[in-house]
Amino acid sequence: MAGTTAKGEVSERLLAMLRCPRTKKRLRRADAELLARVNASIRAGAVQDIAGTLVEKPMDGALITEDGKLLYAVIDRIPVLLPDEAIEVQRVESA
Repeated sequence: MAGTTAKGEVSERLLAMLRCPRTKKRLRRADAELLARVNASIRAGAVQDIAGTLVEKPMDGALITEDGKLLYAVIDRIPVLLPDEAIEVQRVESA
């Protein structure tokens, strides 16, 4: 698929064009450690998105805003950049 690399990764070319739909900040790949913590919290039923919906499916990868506040899932090589599906990193870290 054009624009992607491994299952959970977005290509550098595509990443350079993407912005957070809420803040318009640049996005970067979330590191493996953060992704593992988020997925563990998802499996424990402890993650909700900004809209308050329980996140049930673990992420293949994730994109995080340059300020480290919002996280967006990458599922099956597709970045899910829906404003209401953003996850506040602080809420995951405190869960």
